[in-house]
Amino acid sequence: MVGLCVAWFLQERGVRVVVFDRDRLTSGGEPAGAGSSWGNAGWLTPGLATPLPDPAVLRYGLRVLWRSDSPVYVPPVADARLARFVAGFVRHSTHRRWQGAMRALAPLTSTALEAFDELRSGGVDAPTRAAAPFLAGYRERADLDELLRELDGVRAAGQPVDVEVLDPLAARDLEPLLSAQVRHVAQVHGQRYLDPGRFVAALADAVRERGGIIHESTPVHGVHAAGAGYVVDTVPTVDGSATDGRFDAVVVATGAWLPRLTRSFGVRVPVQAGRGYSFHVATPRPPVGPIYFPASRVACTPVGDGLRVAGMMEFRRPDAPADPRRIQAVVEASRGLLAGVDLDVRTHEWVGPRPCTPDGLPLIGRTTAPGVFVAGGHGMWGITLGPVTGRLLAEAITTGTPATDLTPFDPLR
Repeated sequence: MVGLCVAWFLQERGVRVVVFDRDRLTSGGEPAGAGSSWGNAGWLTPGLATPLPDPAVLRYGLRVLWRSDSPVYVPPVADARLARFVAGFVRHSTHRRWQGAMRALAPLTSTALEAFDELRSGGVDAPTRAAAPFLAGYRERADLDELLRELDGVRAAGQPVDVEVLDPLAARDLEPLLSAQVRHVAQVHGQRYLDPGRFVAALADAVRERGGIIHESTPVHGVHAAGAGYVVDTVPTVDGSATDGRFDAVVVATGAWLPRLTRSFGVRVPVQAGRGYSFHVATPRPPVGPIYFPASRVACTPVGDGLRVAGMMEFRRPDAPADPRRIQAVVEASRGLLAGVDLDVRTHEWVGPRPCTPDGLPLIGRTTAPGVFVAGGHGMWGITLGPVTGRLLAEAITTGTPATDLTPFDPLR
């Protein structure tokens, strides 16, 4: 999502682009790309786009990170890079640092939806839908109060968010899929959602239609300076050929794999895969809008004729095999909350690596090389913030002057 948005907005400024993607950007009825942009919840929720390092980590104790059924899970493995990331993550999980990160994000979140509108008016043929309603449900009132306090902090940072506490019966009238166990409900207004696979495929089509070249299933294993430009080295394809190219500038937007290509350009901020899992379930009636169970960290989104159920934050290698226990953890966290939904009958089970940083802020901007830029590390918010990232970075690349809003996201911080 992020890389294609950068490409599209560069095209808006008259730049010719070539995109290399390690996976597929399949168009048609069943978009099937991998990475973190396909099977996620697809929420466009600037009012909820908060930094991942959360004071709750310290409040509940670090032991929760090593519990296999925890919504945020760190496997007990000997991994120095992971240990460094977790130490930084914990260090930033304070109220003061959360507030600072939220203030940094607010200029991006407050213009995020307008950037989607620009894509739509520019020919990206995929809709975004109003999340009407967008409901957050809880068993316990104390958990709802925690959300309301967090949204107060979001507003204080400069991101408007309109929330309304509903009577649970009124909430079930709005969304009959809420079970009777959901006794406390908030409705968050002004948010949207989309089918991320279809949107990314449409975005790729739009880049191609404007003359952009996209090489799919083409991993990049190196970027290096060559004269006045840069060479991108790709892994040989099945037929043994390689697609090497020379370019005036390069944007590395490889998500959880960012460190492999950016470390030699001075980027030292760790980027760790925070893997999310999802699956699809049938519903007795079409879902009305997205449903969020924050206490369980489970996100439910209407996709097709059923519901995509997504959750978990598993800090592990981005290309590690899927762990079926994580799917089961999402199932157990959701059990009893959705009326008439059989969570044991699932399709489209999926895992994707979100690119997370220890301070919860993305990396957007120039590296130590004048023509090498980074766009990544958005954590859970690559879909929401992809277009506004693309717009701001394209402006910085073509004018040579980054917007003030990008200062907190300096890749060299």
